[in-house]
Amino acid sequence: MTMSLEQDIAQSQFTSAYQKALINLMYTNNHVVDRMNQTFKEYDITRQQYNVLRILRGQAPSPATINLIKDRMIDRQSDASRIVERLRLKGLIERRQNDDDRRAVEVSITKEGLTLLESMDGDVQGFESMFSGLTPEEAHTLNLLLDKVRI
Repeated sequence: MTMSLEQDIAQSQFTSAYQKALINLMYTNNHVVDRMNQTFKEYDITRQQYNVLRILRGQAPSPATINLIKDRMIDRQSDASRIVERLRLKGLIERRQNDDDRRAVEVSITKEGLTLLESMDGDVQGFESMFSGLTPEEAHTLNLLLDKVRI
């Protein structure tokens, strides 16, 4: 069972509810990211690499450009070109130049990439269990509140 934020970080007071919300969001993000990193490590990929593979699976059978991948990535600070190259070296994606525009690079997921994602699907769906303490209505409210924070 989890403790409260105050217990987890040994801080009894916050300057405001907003400060507590900010720290709680950062602390919770780290908790979720740590769990995801542990799972992805078992498959020898990173969260960012998984994100690119997921984007390409959704795009299949059409290829994607590096810019499309960048636009859809969850972690916008990531270097999509470098991630794509690492995935190519692992045989999980293919890169090829666009026949019409030689400057454009098309990226597609390989059979091996699709197979890897399939093998990961159960573990990734298991991430939802982190929210098992919430009712569907509470999860809906959480989504609305998180959307409001990003406005």
